[in-house]
Amino acid sequence: MIKLHNLDIRTVTLALSLRDCIDSDVNVVCEKIYNKITKYAKNLVAYADDLENEYSIPIINKRISVTPISLIGEACKDPDYVKIAQTLDKAGEEVGVNFIGGFSALVEKGCTRGDNLLIESIPEALLKTERLCSSVNLATSKAGINMDAVLKMAHIIKQTAEYTKDRDSIGAAKLVCFCNSASDNPFMAGAYCGFGEPECALNVGVSGPGVVRAAIEQLSKDADLTEVAATIKQIAYKITSTGELVGRKLAKRLEIPFGVIDLSLAPTPAEGDSVAGIFQAMGLEHAGAHGTTAALAMLNDAVKKGGIMASSHVGGLSGAFIPVSEDAGMIEAAQKGCLTFDKLEAMTSVCSVGIDMVAIPGDTPAETIAGMIADEMAIGMINKKTTAVRIIPAIGKGVGEKIHFGGLLGEAPIMPVNSLSSAGFVNRGGRIPAPIHSLNN
Repeated sequence: MIKLHNLDIRTVTLALSLRDCIDSDVNVVCEKIYNKITKYAKNLVAYADDLENEYSIPIINKRISVTPISLIGEACKDPDYVKIAQTLDKAGEEVGVNFIGGFSALVEKGCTRGDNLLIESIPEALLKTERLCSSVNLATSKAGINMDAVLKMAHIIKQTAEYTKDRDSIGAAKLVCFCNSASDNPFMAGAYCGFGEPECALNVGVSGPGVVRAAIEQLSKDADLTEVAATIKQIAYKITSTGELVGRKLAKRLEIPFGVIDLSLAPTPAEGDSVAGIFQAMGLEHAGAHGTTAALAMLNDAVKKGGIMASSHVGGLSGAFIPVSEDAGMIEAAQKGCLTFDKLEAMTSVCSVGIDMVAIPGDTPAETIAGMIADEMAIGMINKKTTAVRIIPAIGKGVGEKIHFGGLLGEAPIMPVNSLSSAGFVNRGGRIPAPIHSLNN
């Protein structure tokens, strides 16, 4: 599974509370943050590398997630969120992690002073850092959708893309908008350490699309879908058991609690490590064919059923990711025109997240982006699930061109978007009320 089918531990993420770093002086806040991160995470990378060698299981990313920084900075007399962002980035560099998440705000019902200041600082913060990731929760099934924040974030996404246009607008690839964000999610760009989390914990994200595809391909061509689902469950059990073993061993060495294992199948741009490839193994000509949403729904459900039998502490997002730039099969489907933006949106009703790592023309109006975000928030709100938008307006580029990030972020063809205006709707502002099923106390 490891050598032939790209089985790996996608991430080990140290979740760390920074609530005790709050102070009225931003310089003191930064000093406390740096000291705490470097204290708790000093051995994270070294110990993970040791386990990787001992068990011969690749651990692709080592990450840190922290308390939403909007909360940490707003007690300062003169908040400087960019300075805090640079401190986080510096601490992440010192301990050698790939990403540090938690430059975040939770604004589903409205914004505080700290929330507004953090959101407005995002473009500059992502310009001046390398490892930092940012997220903003705009909606929940209990609160509804904060449409004022939706429109504001659309403008922030455009501005962030503009600030980093010399690097194919990579800043937008490290910024995500959520509905029903998960406070124990180990995956970037949406990872943060939530209010109910302990002082620190180790959360693990597993992977293995290539393993699932290989198992399906070993079935006879006339195996029915019940048998396919059972096979996926069995493989998910093995993948999860592997992730739990590594996670608990690492947490013990770090002398911190084991948190959760996230069951999500996370693809990479590597050949054979694609969620889209699983659809083809099931019998679809390509991702985007009619039946893709049904195939994804079955995959998600089977992964969860198999994985939950292997662990008592499942959390995060859990299911299957469909990031276009990070999945070789999705990239190919988008290039061929098999996969459209509308089909991606339909698939998000049953996947782990939503419109993820999708490149669009750089001249797309902010109001259109706000409409995209609002649609995804609605899918999450109504279905009581996590949805998200990580969209990349490729400044200076249009349909038919590509953006290139390299590494895990991959590359993406720029996809066409609906040219009809959303301006009149999104400019109304206010809050879309929560659905009636939110009244379930």
